[in-house]
Amino acid sequence: MGKTRKEIDALEYHAQGKPGKIEVVPTKPYSTQRDLSLAYSPGVATPCLEIEKNPEDAYKYTAKGNLVAVISNGTAVLGLGNIGALASKPVMEGKGLLFKIFADIDVFDIEVDANDINSFVNTVKAISPTFGGINLEDIKAPECFEIEERLKKELKIPVMHDDQHGTAIISSAAMINAVELAEKKIDEIKLVVSGAGASAMSCSKLYVSLGVKKENIVMVDSSGVIRADRKDLSSSKKEFATKRDLNTLEEALNGADMFLGLSRGGLLTKKMVKTMASNPIVFALANPDPEIAYKDAIASRKDIIIATGRSDHPNQVNNVLGFPYIFRGALDVRATCINEEMKLAAVKAIAQLAKETVPEVVNEAYDEKNIIFGRDFIIPKPLDPRLLTTIAPAVAKAAIDSGVAQSPISDWEDYKEELSKRLGLDNKLLKNITERAKRNPKKVVFAEADNYKTLKAAQIVNDEGIAKPILLGKIKKINEIAEEFHLDIEGLTIIDPRSSKEQARKDKYAKLLFEKRKRRGVTLMEARDMVRSRNYFGSAMVEMGDADALISGLTRNYRNTIRPALQVIGTDDDVSKIAGMYILFTKHGPFFFADTTVNVNPTARDIVDITLLASKIIQRFKVTPRIALLSYSNFGSSEEEDAIKMREAAKILHSEHPDLVVDGEIQANFALNKDLRDEIFPFSELARKNTNTLIFPNLSSGNIAYKLMQEMAGFESIGPILLGMKKPVHILQLGSSVREIVNMVTIAVADVQTRK
Repeated sequence: MGKTRKEIDALEYHAQGKPGKIEVVPTKPYSTQRDLSLAYSPGVATPCLEIEKNPEDAYKYTAKGNLVAVISNGTAVLGLGNIGALASKPVMEGKGLLFKIFADIDVFDIEVDANDINSFVNTVKAISPTFGGINLEDIKAPECFEIEERLKKELKIPVMHDDQHGTAIISSAAMINAVELAEKKIDEIKLVVSGAGASAMSCSKLYVSLGVKKENIVMVDSSGVIRADRKDLSSSKKEFATKRDLNTLEEALNGADMFLGLSRGGLLTKKMVKTMASNPIVFALANPDPEIAYKDAIASRKDIIIATGRSDHPNQVNNVLGFPYIFRGALDVRATCINEEMKLAAVKAIAQLAKETVPEVVNEAYDEKNIIFGRDFIIPKPLDPRLLTTIAPAVAKAAIDSGVAQSPISDWEDYKEELSKRLGLDNKLLKNITERAKRNPKKVVFAEADNYKTLKAAQIVNDEGIAKPILLGKIKKINEIAEEFHLDIEGLTIIDPRSSKEQARKDKYAKLLFEKRKRRGVTLMEARDMVRSRNYFGSAMVEMGDADALISGLTRNYRNTIRPALQVIGTDDDVSKIAGMYILFTKHGPFFFADTTVNVNPTARDIVDITLLASKIIQRFKVTPRIALLSYSNFGSSEEEDAIKMREAAKILHSEHPDLVVDGEIQANFALNKDLRDEIFPFSELARKNTNTLIFPNLSSGNIAYKLMQEMAGFESIGPILLGMKKPVHILQLGSSVREIVNMVTIAVADVQTRK
């Protein structure tokens, strides 16, 4: 049986470029012989001897303090079961990626081929000196309980089995808020737990520590209710065995206040939900299919509060809300363990964060006007930038207060500032734009749909709910490409501008083009011929409102691609000059480069216009632009033409737009190095600010700069974003990758949304 499209996509994702998802990157200079002699022999001997004398110096001279091991034996992988250590490696690499992008924690994934407890524990203990913390993952019950307990006792670094405690911590935070909204008391609620694995046990124990009474919990496994008189119970199940005369899930749910599902999809029915008490709390957390479908749950009764593990429904219980930040806080105070106090601190911090005013950046990301605490928002969103600066300090403080911190923090405000700097703005800009696009997808015309990359990108944005693609090209050829590469384009609109079936539409578009260009030498007959071209046809679709945005340029010259859009759609009313801008995503946040694609040698006034165009769209992305007008000189040190031009542009901007943070002319190193700039040019408008927008004196410098950054630094980019058009039109770089096309479509949809 052949693989599904999603399975093929997953394999391609993991195999593209360097196989896998993580790599090791040097953190010290290594370009000279002196660097190498310090990094290795003979220089490396000195820190080795220091660590021998004082083992604590390992945190000073090595990566130990920011290094976590994600360790598994592959006995309980996701929904795959016991697939073995090696087969679990993609999951462990993925966990490492999440640690890095959400909390800047480095990870080695370790797959241990050992199923018996002693071998596994001894292996982990033997390699533990390498790490500052250990995240146990995907180890089956009941072995996982003893493994974690032994490692916690025998090691003096943070150890946590995330399958047990991750869901417990996040769902506990959700439970606290759900109980409050249901106007119930934690110590009075009757709880039914479906499932008796590691996660179910840990959730139940944490709920008890928060106030749920053990006698009010009924746990159900595949054999029915876990009763005290059953003979097949493990020691962990005996802890939650009930003496009540109940046998089935249906019986247990009658009159229950809360259902916690950590089992399998489809177990919970509408009928069962209807028998629960008023304001029932239903956490259907089985993945990928919850115990009850979200639509069925909300259809069963109006007073329900429901959470699932899925991102496409409200109240997603997602472990990524917890483990990166819990380990971050534990590492930063060099905690000897992750104890109950630290877990409870995380629970309370997450629960409280959901009640606080949601930043506008989160509202924007999820295309909501005002996300507020309530039945559809009982836990924070995964993209909330406050998670790192809220949970990590709470965990760190709990470690200090409970006496397990070896390096206490004294200045908490300084610590929070350090946390926020770790990832800068991260690449949350792209994540937020993507989330926003998904909330209100727009119709995007793909002018080159008879190309594999374009068609693949169209399939992806359709599958992801980012956009509603309209494909232009020969229908037969498009279908042949889709069939050859197993692309699912069923249901997508396909239009051939040369087909006689589109004559009515072509006549309408020809009249539009004729009216716009009749005084520029274009006859109606010529207009009819021109709209047979896909770029004219697509531009007309956008202008007439039949589509919201146009994407083109993958296989055509930039200027030839942009000309039809200019002739049909034109520029904004207040714009005399269009420009191109790239966004480069770095660890320190996004950087905006303009003009990189359009204006060969702009004048000072052109530079002003380009700066204002870039500033306008950057602000629409909810980023404050801090702009440097680049040159080879600094503030009057040269009287050559390019330097004078940038200096004059800065003068105009300061005079006409005093609220804009901009200065120049300035060299690139001073623009990007705040400390150096503040020391030499403290008078600059950019003083004490981190520059994020670079305006180049000519097309050559801008084009060369962004391509160097792409190739040498490996930064991901989106562009060129076309600035100044009356309606969204974006021209791809020749030969763009599928990912770059997807990103550009995402920007195009955001462009439509933010204009409105």
